[in-house]
Amino acid sequence: MFMTGFITLCWRRCSRSALWLALVWATACTPAWSQSGGVEFTQFKLDKTAEQLLLSSSVQFELPVAVEDALLKGVPVFFVAEVDIYRERWYWLDKKVAGPTRHMRLAFQPLTRRWRLGLSNGPMGASGQSSALTQNFETLTEALAAIRRISGWPVAELSELEAGAKYRLDYRFYLDLNQLPRPLQIGALGQSDWNLSTNLSQRLSLEALK
Repeated sequence: MFMTGFITLCWRRCSRSALWLALVWATACTPAWSQSGGVEFTQFKLDKTAEQLLLSSSVQFELPVAVEDALLKGVPVFFVAEVDIYRERWYWLDKKVAGPTRHMRLAFQPLTRRWRLGLSNGPMGASGQSSALTQNFETLTEALAAIRRISGWPVAELSELEAGAKYRLDYRFYLDLNQLPRPLQIGALGQSDWNLSTNLSQRLSLEALK
């Protein structure tokens, strides 16, 4: 009877240990999500080509009334997607190996009643003249759909990443108040209507990517 009780106790402890290890593994391999102001990721995917690491994602949010009012008054607003990739090092601080950004400038054109979306790898300013690509849309709904979805964005060169090394990817999408006109920046600070952001963190395994 003593032996039976001992075996039962060992089995329970082993089962708990196995369950704990499974939970730790699941947590390490699953993206850690965070959201603010009603913004959330609905899709996130990494792929690789022979030369690059590509990111595709979708976010869901509704444009607050205060932001839409500013747009209709001719004030452009700016959304930013930014990625930081770190190589994990047990002996020192993690090393940043890539940090691309994608800036999106949304503006309303009163004369044509159309919406213009500028895309750039860096800040564009109020005029948006430095944007690398410009698209026009008939409706705000169409313009927001283009902002919410990113497809095949090159975020790192594979030559920068070492096979077998451990990496962490931090990804953030947000409405950038720093690119607003100064008076509007001051008025928007602390207002929940202007607080649109979400982020995730995920460990990378190059071998696991297709």
